[in-house]
Amino acid sequence: MKTSTMTPRLRKFALTAHVTVSVGWLGAVAAFLVLSIAGLTSQDVEVVHGAYSSMNLIGLFVIVPLSLAALATDLSSP
Repeated sequence: MKTSTMTPRLRKFALTAHVTVSVGWLGAVAAFLVLSIAGLTSQDVEVVHGAYSSMNLIGLFVIVPLSLAALATDLSSP
């Protein structure tokens, strides 16, 4: 079984990438939570529609890619 070792520079880069992507992912989830609370508590139809439309975009184009990137950068670090 061959084990590959990462150079210290590459390891530091991988860790930095993982932490950066993970913090971005948590921020996107926090924005999603705020929008969901606004959508649930608002009586204004336009606010509700805007909140749920934004949640859809954040989910598809921010949360899913960042979660996959966090997984990919974690798999590259030993």
